[in-house]
Amino acid sequence: MSSSETGNYEYVSARVRSRRAYLYGDEEYRRFVRMGPGEISRYMEETTYAKEVNEFGARYKGVDLIEYALNHNLASQFEDLLRWSEGELYEHISRYLKKFDAWNVKTILRGIYAKEDIERIRDDLIPAGEFKSAFLEQLIGSSDIEEFVNLLEGTMFGKVLIKGFREYEDTGLLVPLENAIDRCYYQQLLRKTEVVEDPSLVLYTDFLRAEIDFKNIMNALRITHSGSEIPITEYYIQGGKQFTAAKLSSSMKNLDEMISMIRESTYGEQLSGAIEKLEGADSLISFEHELEAVLLEYCDRLSHVYPLSICPVIAFVLSKEKEIENVRAIARGKEAGLSPEEIEKQLVIS
Repeated sequence: MSSSETGNYEYVSARVRSRRAYLYGDEEYRRFVRMGPGEISRYMEETTYAKEVNEFGARYKGVDLIEYALNHNLASQFEDLLRWSEGELYEHISRYLKKFDAWNVKTILRGIYAKEDIERIRDDLIPAGEFKSAFLEQLIGSSDIEEFVNLLEGTMFGKVLIKGFREYEDTGLLVPLENAIDRCYYQQLLRKTEVVEDPSLVLYTDFLRAEIDFKNIMNALRITHSGSEIPITEYYIQGGKQFTAAKLSSSMKNLDEMISMIRESTYGEQLSGAIEKLEGADSLISFEHELEAVLLEYCDRLSHVYPLSICPVIAFVLSKEKEIENVRAIARGKEAGLSPEEIEKQLVIS
């Protein structure tokens, strides 16, 4: 099989290492929390966001300018990943980036359910998946959940959403629909990696299973935090490596038990330092952020084990997501009048 069929891993890995070197670091985030939105956008204009800040600067100011620059830069960066890639590598990256289709579908679904302002829903979208802007606008314009589900017929989410909609009609809860979206996304990823006998894809599959494990942990914690009596099985995503629904159900009422479960898993030895930070988390948000950091560290470790694989690409995607989420959290915190200390608690930093 030619390299163009298997993928140009060496070339793409080199490109993402170069791009990752330009991502913001923790010191820059700490500097941003003490700046106003205008100062932040001016700083961004001197970095990799220059094109987007200049493009949107005539139409938007302050937090709006930052939001548009972030979203369009993210989409541009991931378009570059696909443009650089060939063969199976292209296919794997393309499938992974469908996570943003899942994000956007859930964001619009929640917005319709809560009768959110259309502009607010639009601001929360990340235009980095396969769905085009025109289709996302159609979804945003849905008059109700049923129309929304019908519009998605024929997409990867179509069949599972039709089934989830029947449960939604019975309960009035979004859980069946949101869960259907997540399960569908991860099932299509795992289905395409497990049929190929390739050492690099074994590592990639390990990462996907870890991502599912950590997503299941967060779902369990959110259910507990909300005071809901919904069983974890309603949110549970199959395909994880370590944490069964029964294990999560027995430990979800206690953060210490949850941390012990992670420490005793196969992730424990490799991530002992990161897990110590989990123990120091003083809130659910802090715990979530530490879990995100643990997942990124895990992917970084896999990248070093097999540098000529998709793992460095996924590590870049996660790092870029972290950058976008951190800058957005700072901008929105400023808009809401939060103190620098309160904003810093919202960030994923080392």
